[in-house]
Amino acid sequence: MKTLVMAAGGTGGHMFPAQALSEAMLERGWAVKLMTDSRGARYTGAFPEAVEIEVVSSATFARGGIAGKLAAPFKITGGVLSALMAFRRLKPTAVVGFGGYPSIPAMGAATLLKLPRLIHEQNGVLGRVNQLFAKRVDAVACGTWPTDLPEGVEGVDIGNPVRGAIRARAGAAYIVPGDYPMQILVLGGSQGARILSDFVPPAIAALPHEILTHIRVSHQAREEDLERVELYYANNGVTADVQSFFDDVPSRLSEAQLLISRSGASTVADASVIGRPAIFVPFAAATADHQTANARGLAEAGAAEIIQEADLEVAPLTDAITAILGDPARALAMNQAATATGKPDATERLVALVEQIAGNPS
Repeated sequence: MKTLVMAAGGTGGHMFPAQALSEAMLERGWAVKLMTDSRGARYTGAFPEAVEIEVVSSATFARGGIAGKLAAPFKITGGVLSALMAFRRLKPTAVVGFGGYPSIPAMGAATLLKLPRLIHEQNGVLGRVNQLFAKRVDAVACGTWPTDLPEGVEGVDIGNPVRGAIRARAGAAYIVPGDYPMQILVLGGSQGARILSDFVPPAIAALPHEILTHIRVSHQAREEDLERVELYYANNGVTADVQSFFDDVPSRLSEAQLLISRSGASTVADASVIGRPAIFVPFAAATADHQTANARGLAEAGAAEIIQEADLEVAPLTDAITAILGDPARALAMNQAATATGKPDATERLVALVEQIAGNPS
């Protein structure tokens, strides 16, 4: 049996494409193993049961005190040695890294053993770990196009694989805004976003009465913000479901008339595959401003608005929401533009690339 080893860091942006690939490879008769850290393990609940999951030892140079940073090389080395021993037993047919520090052990071991290997970069700018391996792999698959790549590295534009639950709703029928219940979905990334909890509730509460009376909100907020966000909506007569994590995002997104969100790569991909108008607020501290790069394609296609953190204020956000929900023709055009940019076949493209390198090891 052919065996695929996937290595991914502990964020939804890394884990969701890995989940999509695992689903597809299992259908093709491959055995699949995932190597991740304890944070990534939190996202594995929806992975197929057949995926073997191993929590690996790794470390980051980007966070922690001096002691932690000094210990990082030793932890990473230990993780690589552990992966080497595992690979000699598993004999992987191919290894795919999705970025994040927990992917270093598997990708390092695959490089030392010269196994067929590739990386998939979700964002428009390579993450630190993918930068490290970009010149040491057989292929670089790009989820956002164009992707800023190191000199001499050629990327393959495949798009970002989305989970099966998203693909099942690809191009879902869009109900244009009108004088009936309308859904706004607010997502702040895997950990919520305080800035969206600060500005979105008052911006929605300030909508014209003829729009506000029909609004229903699903708002993902951090645990520490839940109570105040819930209270604000309630005090302003807005029907809202406020949670720290939604495990049914595909359903909520397909039912929404508007998405207000950070522009992580997976969220952008989900919005384009299902096809929903969006207002994106890129995370200002993202490395090389990659969240703006992620959202740029949808914005240029007319499917989304981008509001930078520095420009985020209640009144302009209210105006942006009103301009979409108050104009059914524009909302429909944004829906159609989003769908036109989507790559629902990104998983198949990545599968083809995996099978290609597996047949031509370097």
